[in-house]
Amino acid sequence: MDMLRKYIEELIDKSTPARPIWNIEKILQGKEPTWNYIDGCMIKALLEMYAITKGEKYLAFADDFISYHVREDGQINHYDIHELNIDNVNAGKVLFELYELTGKEKYRKAIDTVYEQVKIQPRTKEGNFWHKKIYPNQVWLDGLYMGQPFYMEYETKFNNKKNYKDIFNQFANVEKIMKDSKTGLYYHGYDSSREASWCDKVTGLSKNFWLRALGWYVMALLDTLEKMDSTYTEGYTQLSNNFKDIMEAIIKFQDESGMWYQVVDQGNREGNYLETSGSAIMAYGILKGVRMGFLPENYRAYGEKAFKGICDKYLYEKDGELCLGGICLVAGLGRPDSRDGTFEYYISEPVVENEAKGVAPLLLAYTEILRL
Repeated sequence: MDMLRKYIEELIDKSTPARPIWNIEKILQGKEPTWNYIDGCMIKALLEMYAITKGEKYLAFADDFISYHVREDGQINHYDIHELNIDNVNAGKVLFELYELTGKEKYRKAIDTVYEQVKIQPRTKEGNFWHKKIYPNQVWLDGLYMGQPFYMEYETKFNNKKNYKDIFNQFANVEKIMKDSKTGLYYHGYDSSREASWCDKVTGLSKNFWLRALGWYVMALLDTLEKMDSTYTEGYTQLSNNFKDIMEAIIKFQDESGMWYQVVDQGNREGNYLETSGSAIMAYGILKGVRMGFLPENYRAYGEKAFKGICDKYLYEKDGELCLGGICLVAGLGRPDSRDGTFEYYISEPVVENEAKGVAPLLLAYTEILRL
């Protein structure tokens, strides 16, 4: 446990807002970080650490980091709402918390800046947000996590819950269309136009169950539930039932190590591997789900086993410093054409160390263990 806290503090000490050490994607591209979901995940995890430990270092870093991106008028550097990329909404979640903690008016204004994108995000014929303008008519599980918790918190705090029904409908569509009736798992993507090269021309669905996408969906449900008014009983019941169902399905695929495979239901296939980021999300989802009362107490053991399994397998010392390995750098559908949703594609993406998509969920799972 102390090892993990030491590891996180090492990462903070090596990072600046202009060059966060955990944003391997940007570092490999040689680009300065823009407003992005990866840093949003990490800052969210640091704010959770602050909430539990009251360690000022976590809050100070989070505040400096987001303040670097947000101007006094609430505009955000390197963020164009007209890019219509739902990923960019995710980092907006931390603005609510930082506004409450610091009282900085620019954070309140920036919340409205991000909400402007929500208002104009294009939709599929079923009513779901497109994943990105460059991926027309496509819904990815990832996008529910990127957009819905922010949308729900805004509606709850600043818009009299006017669009609750829209949020419930978007989740209902995903359950109806993307859930596999045999396994209870969800396919990574759906193209309502049936035009994408990766989709089944009859169903519009992609071919496989990618672990981290399932994880994003789990977190989308939990974090949206956490931010809504639970007296809206029908919607609350709908989302909590979706959450229970997906967790019941995912537990069946947990490896004896405690982790899950990159392509969830094909653990015995050559090339498949136990993946850190999705396993950490599941650990967090289970532990938080138990704490919030959505899962029975006996599920806690699955979450703790997952957390321990990741630390045992992938948290190690290298050249005198701690490292977290086994993290799939990125996976998507569509451009470039190699992203075809096949098993071979998912196992071909680079596996890296110390990347926020693995570090942040493990830290979130750790905060759930600290709460105990």
